Amino acid sequence: MTDTDMRNEAEDSGPSGYAAARLRLLTEETRPGPPRRAALSALTDDWLAGLFAAAAQNLPGASLVAVGGYGRGELSPRSDLNLLLLHDGSAPEAVAALADRLWYPVWDLGLALDHSVRTPTEARRTAADDLKAQLGLLDARHLAGDRGLTTALRTQILADWRNQAPKRLPELRDLCAERAERQGELQYLLEPDLKEARGGLRDVTALRAVAASWLADAPREGLADARRRLLDVRDALHLTTGRATDRLALQEQDQVAAHLGLLDADTLLRQVYEAARVISYAGDVTWREVGRVLKSRAARPKLRALLGGGKTHLAERTPLAEGVVEQDGEVVLARTARPERDPVLPLRAAAAAAQAGLPLSLHAVRRLAAAAGPLPTPWPAEAREQLVTLLGSGRPTVQVWEALEAEGVISRLLPDWERVRCRPQRNAVHVWTVDRHLIETAVRAAGFTRRVHRPDLLLAAALLHDIGKGWPGDHSVAGETIARDVAGRIGFDQADAAVLAVLVRHHLLLVETATRRDLDDPATVRAVAEAVGTQGTLELLHALTEADALATGPAAWSSWRASLVADLVRRVSALLAGEEPEASEPATAPTAEQERLAVEAFRTGGPVLTLRPQADPLDEDPAREPEPLGVELLLAVPDQPGVLPAVAGVLAVHRLTVRTAELRTLDLPDGFGDATVLLLNWRVAAEYGSLPQATRLRADLVRALDGSLDVAGRLAERDAAYPRRRGVVPPPPRVTVAPAASRHATVIEVRAQDAPGLLFRLGQAMEDAKVRVRSAHVSTLGANAVDAFYVTALDGTPLPDEEAASLTRRVAETLRG
Repeated sequence: MTDTDMRNEAEDSGPSGYAAARLRLLTEETRPGPPRRAALSALTDDWLAGLFAAAAQNLPGASLVAVGGYGRGELSPRSDLNLLLLHDGSAPEAVAALADRLWYPVWDLGLALDHSVRTPTEARRTAADDLKAQLGLLDARHLAGDRGLTTALRTQILADWRNQAPKRLPELRDLCAERAERQGELQYLLEPDLKEARGGLRDVTALRAVAASWLADAPREGLADARRRLLDVRDALHLTTGRATDRLALQEQDQVAAHLGLLDADTLLRQVYEAARVISYAGDVTWREVGRVLKSRAARPKLRALLGGGKTHLAERTPLAEGVVEQDGEVVLARTARPERDPVLPLRAAAAAAQAGLPLSLHAVRRLAAAAGPLPTPWPAEAREQLVTLLGSGRPTVQVWEALEAEGVISRLLPDWERVRCRPQRNAVHVWTVDRHLIETAVRAAGFTRRVHRPDLLLAAALLHDIGKGWPGDHSVAGETIARDVAGRIGFDQADAAVLAVLVRHHLLLVETATRRDLDDPATVRAVAEAVGTQGTLELLHALTEADALATGPAAWSSWRASLVADLVRRVSALLAGEEPEASEPATAPTAEQERLAVEAFRTGGPVLTLRPQADPLDEDPAREPEPLGVELLLAVPDQPGVLPAVAGVLAVHRLTVRTAELRTLDLPDGFGDATVLLLNWRVAAEYGSLPQATRLRADLVRALDGSLDVAGRLAERDAAYPRRRGVVPPPPRVTVAPAASRHATVIEVRAQDAPGLLFRLGQAMEDAKVRVRSAHVSTLGANAVDAFYVTALDGTPLPDEEAASLTRRVAETLRG
C-alpha cells in the first residue's frame, strides 16, 4: 500500500482507519529511518487535519499547529503529539468545543498528547516566561485552519527569539549544562538516555535554536547524520519494547541491534557513542562561539568610546609556538603558518593549546586536518616531544584531544586508535569508553611525572596501556605488540620501546598481585621482579598502576589498595636491589592492637573483635568524593576449622557487605608456645540500616563456630522470602588455579558476580573439601568479586594437581548452584 493509499484510508475511515494505517506503516520493514518518520508525520498530519475540518465547521480565526518534535516531523513510533490549538480569541466557547473534538479521538487511540489552547498573545507570553515552551514554538508547523494565524505567530516567535537571544541563549546553555550534570554523557553511558543525556537529541534541538537566533551556528559536518542515527535507534527501541522510552536499557540492546541489522549490542553502543560525540563536540564549539559573540557585543560600546567612532580594532594575537597564536580565547594558526609544509604543526598547535589551557579553534583544527601532511616514520624528535607535552598537560588535554579526534587527526597520527575509539566497556567499574579511559589515564599520569625518571615513557604507556582492547584475546598481550610497534613509529629507540612493551603487558600486574596474592610469600615477590626486570621499569609501573586505577572509576582505587601496591613495590624494589628474601620470610609484623586481640583470643579460647569507622586519609585527590569505606572489622580467633565460612556467614546474616577481606595466621609472642591465631582484617558496610553491635556479632560468631547457629538455613530462608529481582544475566563464574603463584600453598582464584552470602558459600565449599585456607585476599570491584585463596592440605603442603582441579570444580559448582 502506498503512502497516498494509507492517507486516504486514514481520512475516509476516521480514527480506526488512521490506527490501521499507522499500524501497517510501523510494521513495514522496507523503509525504516527518515522515510518512515516522514510518512508517519504525513499520515498523522492528514488525520488531524481531517478531524479539524470536521469539527471546526469553518470556524474563523483558529488553526492547529504542530510544535516540538512533531513540528520538526520527528515522529517516532511512540512519540507524543505536541499540538497547539491557536485562536484569535473571538469565539472562546467554540474553540473549547473544538479542542474536545480534537483531543478525545487522540486519547481514544491511546496516543500520548501534549496540548495547549492559546491566542498568539498568550503563546508569546508563555514563551517569554518558559524557555522550553519557546523552544517548542520555534519548530511550529501549520497543520490545519487559518494559515495566516500560524504564519504570524511563527514570525513573531522567531523575532522575539532573535531579539532576546543575548538573554535567552545563556539560559539555554545553563539548562543544557544542568541536564548534562543530571543525566550524564551519552557517549560513555552503558544505559544511555538518547534524548536527555549530553550529546543526545535534546542537545540537537538546542543547537537548532542557537542557529535560529542568527547569533552563532553549529558545525554542520556530521551533525545531521548523528541526529538521524539517534532517531533510528529510538525508533527501534520503541518498536522492540512497545513503550515510549528514550533509555536504551542493557536488556534491550541486543534486540534493538538486531532490529537495526547490526552485529551485536556493542556495535549498537559504538554507533550511539559516535553520534553523541559528534553532537557533544558541536555543542562545545557552538557554545564557545556564543560566549565569544556575546562578550564581543558587550565590549563593543566601551571599545568605541575608547578608540573613537569609526576606528577598526583588530583582535590581539599572542604567539604561543611556531605558527600558533592565541586570539579571542582560542588557539588559532598564525598568518604565516603553512601546515602543508609543516607536518609537526598539528601536534605543536595541540600541545600549545593544552599547555595554555585553551581550546583549539574549529577553523584551525579543520585547516590542520585538511592541509597537514603525514609525518615520516619514525617521527622526528620534535613530533614525539610535542605529543608527550600534549599528554602531560593534565585536564586541558581532554578538550584538545577531542577536537583533534573529531576531525580525524588522531586516527591519522595513530592508526591503531581507530579500534578503540568509542569502544564500550561492559564493566560497572569502568566509567569511560576505552579511548576516553586512555586519555583520562594520561591526565592522571601527568600528576605523577615528578615521581619518575622518565615521564615521557609514563605518559606514552598511559596512552597505550589498553590499546589491545581493540583486538581479540588478552588485551595486555595484544597491547604489548602494538605498543612496541607504535613506540618505534613515533621515534622511541629500541630500549625505550622494550620498556613500553613491558609496561603495557604488565599494567595490571601490581594491583592484581597486591590484592590477590600473599605478599609474605617470596615466590610472589620474585615473580613480579622477574616480570618487571629493572628498578626504573618498576617505578614507571607503579605510577602507571595508580593512574590507570584512578582513571577507571571510584571502585578501582582506595587507600587500602594503594598501601598494598606500595608494600609490594617496596618488596620488589628490595629484591631488585639484591636483597634476596628468605624462603621462610616472616609475616608482616602485627600491630599492637592485632597482637592484643590475638593474645586475648588465645586466653579466652574464643573470638575477639573490634569494629571501628574508616575514613580514607590517604586520598590526596580533592576532586574525588571520599570513598565510602564503611567500618573495619578486626577479628582474632584461635586457629580452628570453619572460621572463614562462619565469619562470612554471620556477616551475611546481619546484612553486612564485605568490601575487602584479609585472613592470615598469626604466631603469638614468646611465652605462648607454638599456638597460632587466625587474624581477620575486613572492611564491611551495612546494606541498609545501621551496623549491629560488636557484642551481638561476637555472640552469633560463637554460635556459628560451635554449630548452634544454622547460617546456611538462615540465609536460605531470607532468599526464599525476598527473591532476587531479574536483571542483566551476569557472565558465569570463573574458578582457576594460579600456576606457580606460591611454593607454600595452592592459590585458587575466584571471579564471580558479587551477591549476599557469596563469601560464606566459598568458605563452606573449601571447608567441605577438607582443605585449609592459609590466607585469603578478597575484594569487590563494582558488581564483581575478585578473590584469591591460599589453600593447603591439612598437613600444610600445597595440593596435588588432581586435588586442586577437583577443588576448583567443587567451588565452581557451588557458585553455579
